[in-house]
Amino acid sequence: MLGPLEVGPHPVAQPKRILVVDNAQEMLQMVSQILDKAGFEVWRSTSGQEALNVIERNGRPHLAIVDIIMPGMDGFEFCQRVRAGGELPIIMLTALNQVDLVTRALEQFADDVITKPFSPGVLVARVQRVLRRVDNFDYARDPVVRVDEYLRVDFAGRQALVGNALVSLTPTEVRLLHILLQSGGRVVTLPALLGHLWPSEAATEERLRYHVSCLRRKIEPAPARPRYILTVPGRGYSFYNGRVA
Repeated sequence: MLGPLEVGPHPVAQPKRILVVDNAQEMLQMVSQILDKAGFEVWRSTSGQEALNVIERNGRPHLAIVDIIMPGMDGFEFCQRVRAGGELPIIMLTALNQVDLVTRALEQFADDVITKPFSPGVLVARVQRVLRRVDNFDYARDPVVRVDEYLRVDFAGRQALVGNALVSLTPTEVRLLHILLQSGGRVVTLPALLGHLWPSEAATEERLRYHVSCLRRKIEPAPARPRYILTVPGRGYSFYNGRVA
């Protein structure tokens, strides 16, 4: 045992675990090699089901990189199933011309989308950005946060109980709701929200308004007359100023 004045060795940081899921062997190998060279621990899977088996066997990685188009279980179904078991940051891969899939991925599942082809530097930078965003975001410790009788939020599970209906939340909606709820009724300014949600991007107020509107449609009893997410003109947004139970 170390004495009070003795200094032990510094703990060695363990590499982040990245699960790569792609049925194309060449792409799987390329992505894995890039991440391995960047210092990550890489888990490989050639299908969604194999990836679920890897998670069941080895535990949850820090992040998953998932191709959207795969035979059998595609990337969207994989995301649905893995997210049912809890929080997992996800980057999805797609071809350059699949605009509709990119939109669906960002709205429903992905923390980021990378279009093919891409450079090694872009891949590593995107992975590091998502990991920083997740590391800097402190989800509520309680499994479910009860706002009032109408609204309860499961941040880790990315869902909310709205009245008697269970609704899914996107990664951005979860972060937005958490930031506003934790503000304790204080105004969160537009620059602060943009900086928290997209720390490495030149995001616009229009993008923020879009996500606020989507979140209101999901959790507000009357989205046109919001009870929870309140607009403070010229400043930003605040959350329901009642007590959080």
